[in-house]
Amino acid sequence: MTALDHYYLQQEEPVRGCLLALHDIILAHDPNLVAAWKWGMPVFYYKKTMFCYLRFHQKAQLPYLALAEGRQLDHPALLAENRTRFKIMLIDPEKDLPMETIEEILGQAIALYH
Repeated sequence: MTALDHYYLQQEEPVRGCLLALHDIILAHDPNLVAAWKWGMPVFYYKKTMFCYLRFHQKAQLPYLALAEGRQLDHPALLAENRTRFKIMLIDPEKDLPMETIEEILGQAIALYH
């Protein structure tokens, strides 16, 4: 079992299911996206350049998707908080994933890499 697999499996439900679904959604979005384990979290690269990562927000107690070039994205679902480069999207694991919003944000983010 890889460290990446272990990370997902150690999460409690419904966070585990949410993170695994996000993992699959991200990878399915573009064939150039690959998953890796770095800095103790799942990180996704687009053509060997950091694209995003998945993490758990301790204050909000929610998983989130962080986009590496988030500062260049303008979407109401993204939060900068105290970050200078990344913006995050908090995900409520108790609700259905906002697929349209996720796909829209991923599409905008991928466009920055072209």
